[in-house]
Amino acid sequence: MISPPTASYRLQLQPSFTLADAAAAVPYLAGLGVSHLHLSPLLEATPGSTHGYDTVDHTRISGQLGGERALRALAATAREHGLKLIADIVPNHMAVPVPESLNSPLWHVLRHGPRSPYARWFDIDWTAHDGRILLPVLGDRLGAVLDQLKVDGDTLRYYDHVFPLRPGTEHLPLTELLRRQHYRLAWWKLADSQLNYRRFFTINTLIALRVEDPEVFLATHGVLLRLHAEGVIDGFRVDHPDGLADPRGYLNCLAEHSGGAYTVVEKILSGLEHLPPDWACAGTTGYDALRHIDGVLTDRAGVARLAELYAQYTDVHTNAAEAARLGRAEMTVPHGELAAEINRLVRLAERIGAEEPELADHMPLAVRTALCDLFTHYTVYRPYPFPAERTITVPETSKQFVELLTQGHLGSSPTKDEFRTRFAQTASAVAAKGVEDTAFYRFHPLLSLNEVGGDPAHPGLEPADFHCWAKWMEQHWPHTMTVLSTHDTKRSADARYRLAVLSEMPDHWVAQCTAWSELAGGLPDRNAEWLLWQTLVAAWPIEPDRLVGVLLKSLREAKQATNWRSPDTDYEAAVTDYARAVLASPELSLRIGEFVEFLEPFAQSNSLSAALLHLTMPGVPDLYQGSELPLYTLVDPDNRAPVVFDRPESQLSEFARRKLALTRTALHLPRPLGPYRPLEADPHLVAYQRGSNLTIVAPRLPYTLAQRATAVTLDLPGQWRDLLTGRQFTGEVTAAALLIQE
Repeated sequence: MISPPTASYRLQLQPSFTLADAAAAVPYLAGLGVSHLHLSPLLEATPGSTHGYDTVDHTRISGQLGGERALRALAATAREHGLKLIADIVPNHMAVPVPESLNSPLWHVLRHGPRSPYARWFDIDWTAHDGRILLPVLGDRLGAVLDQLKVDGDTLRYYDHVFPLRPGTEHLPLTELLRRQHYRLAWWKLADSQLNYRRFFTINTLIALRVEDPEVFLATHGVLLRLHAEGVIDGFRVDHPDGLADPRGYLNCLAEHSGGAYTVVEKILSGLEHLPPDWACAGTTGYDALRHIDGVLTDRAGVARLAELYAQYTDVHTNAAEAARLGRAEMTVPHGELAAEINRLVRLAERIGAEEPELADHMPLAVRTALCDLFTHYTVYRPYPFPAERTITVPETSKQFVELLTQGHLGSSPTKDEFRTRFAQTASAVAAKGVEDTAFYRFHPLLSLNEVGGDPAHPGLEPADFHCWAKWMEQHWPHTMTVLSTHDTKRSADARYRLAVLSEMPDHWVAQCTAWSELAGGLPDRNAEWLLWQTLVAAWPIEPDRLVGVLLKSLREAKQATNWRSPDTDYEAAVTDYARAVLASPELSLRIGEFVEFLEPFAQSNSLSAALLHLTMPGVPDLYQGSELPLYTLVDPDNRAPVVFDRPESQLSEFARRKLALTRTALHLPRPLGPYRPLEADPHLVAYQRGSNLTIVAPRLPYTLAQRATAVTLDLPGQWRDLLTGRQFTGEVTAAALLIQE
C-alpha cells in the first residue's frame, strides 16, 4: 500500500464550487489537519451537474470545474501545504445526456449500431427489440408524438433531444426512417419493463459500461491513471463496485495500472457481511463505520418502545425486515421498477435451455417467479460468484434450476456465466432501490436508523460489540475509510444524533408529536406526519422550501400515497400545505423550537462523541465538507450545496467552536495512532486507548446518563492531561469532569 492517508476531506465539486474554489480552501483544510483532499468525480459530466456521476467524456477533466490546468493548480497548492488528492472514479456507467451528442461514444453507437467500435463499451442486449437500443425519452406513446419528431439533416430532433440518423436513411418517410434506426424511440413509461441496456439502478439516463473489457477500462481510466502517474492524483475512491461484472478483477486491474495506489470502494456491507478479503483495496468508503458509530449512540430498548408507539400513532403495523422484503419484492414484479432487468435474466435462462436440451422447457413465468423469490429474500447487496462446477445434471423444478444457475452448480458456459453475473448485478440494484429507496421511506420509527448501509431491523449496539468490530477492522482493514456524513447520506451526522436522543425518551417524544398534531389540525396520513415531525427536529430551524422538497422526495420514494411516475397532486398539495402551515404557526414554531432546545445538550453530546470516535478509531477518517462544524443537511440535493470555509470563529456558536476544536485536536494527534485497546468502563461510556498514552472517552445515551443519581467514574492510573482543555487528572475521575470542555 502506497502512503495511506491519515485523514481526508470530501469536497463536492460542481459549477458553483470549482477546482479554483477548492484551491482557495486548501490553507484552511491543511490547518484542520487532514492529509488528503477527497474530490468528487473529475471527468466531464452533463452540463450543470452538481454531483459529477453523469460522465459524458472520459478524455478530459471537466471544463465546468476548470479543466486539467485548474486540477494541476489545485494539486500544486495542496502539495505546498502538505496535502494530496484522492479522486472519485465512476467505472460503472456514463450519462445518456441531452443532447445525446455530448456522449461521443454513445452517439457513434446510436448511428452505427453493434458494428460501432464503441458498441463493446456499453452493456446492451442486442438480441432484444430486433437489435435496437430502446430509448425511453418520449412524453407519450410514439403515435401521439410523431408530429413532434423532426428530421434535421442527418439528425432527428425531439424537443431538446438530438439523435443521429443511420447513414443513408435521412430521406426516408418518417415511419420507415424510425424503423431503420439502431435505436427505438419509446414512451418513457416503457423503460422499467422494456429497457435493453443496463442502467445505474433505475436511472434511465445512466447507461452501464462494460469496464471488464480491457479496452474499455483503458479508454475510460486513461486520463486519471496518467494524472496519477504524474503525481497529480494520489489515490482513488471507486463508485458503486457492486454494479461491475467482476469487482475483484476490476480492482486487480486498477491496482496493476496504478502501482497499488490507495483505493477504497463504495461497498455497502449488510449485517455481519465483510468485505471480500482478496479485493485489491484498502477497504470501504466507510458506511460500515457509520453504522457502528450510530449504533453505539442509540438506545436499543428505547427504539423497541418507539416502534410500539409509532405503530399506535401511524397505524403502520409491520417491521423493518418485512418492509425491506416487500420493497425488494415490488422491484421485480412484472411492472416493477426493475422488471427490465428481470426480463433480461429470463431471456438468458431461455437461451441456456436452448443450448442444453436437458435444461430446456422452464416456463418464463416460473423462472421469473423463482428469480423474484430469490431477490426478495436476499440478505446482502450481491453475491460474488465462485468458480462454476457442475454437480447436478437435471434440475427438477424451475426454482431449483434458477438457484443452481446462480450458484454455479450447473457448470460453466458463456451464457451461464453471464446469467450469474447479471444476477449479481441485479441483486445490488434490488437491494438499493427496494430497501434504501423504498422501505427506508415507508417504515421509520426513528429516521436516524434509516441510513445508507444501515440496519434498522437491528438497532443499537453495546460498547463491547463496538470494540469487537473496531479490533477486527484494525487487524484486517487498518486503512479503510470511515465516515459520518457523505453526499449520499439521507441525514447528516448532527441531524441523526439529534434524532438519536429520541431513542432515550420515546414516550416523551410521542407526547410532543400528539400535542403538535392537535395544534396543527392533524394530517390524515399519520405516517407522513410522523416523518414531518422528525424531519423538523432533525434539521431545525429549516426553511419551508427545504422542508417541502425533502418531504415530497421521501413520500415519492415510498411509492404508497404518491410516487415519481404518477404523482398524486392532491395528496402532495395537502402535505405541502400542512408542512408550510406548521412553519407559519408562531405557536407551533415556538413549541418545536423549545423541544429542540431541550434536546440540544444531549444532541451535542452525541455529535461530539461521534466525531471523537470517528477521528480516533481504526481507519482513515473522511470528513464531509462543512461537517467539522454543526451540519444539519438532509437527503440530496439538500446535502450537496456548497459550503463556506474558514468563517471567522467569532461568528461561530459555542457548539461550533467546540466541535471545530475537537476536530482539529484529534486530527493533529501524531499518526498513525497506537494499537486499539478497549477499556472496561460504565455502559454510558465508550472508552479505549490508542497506544500506551492516549485514552479516548466518549459518552453515550446522554439523556439517560443525566438522570442517573450516581456519578459515572473512570479509573485512569497515573497522571493525565485533557487535550481539549489542558486540565490535569490523577487516578479515578468522574466522567462529568472529563467531559466538561470549558
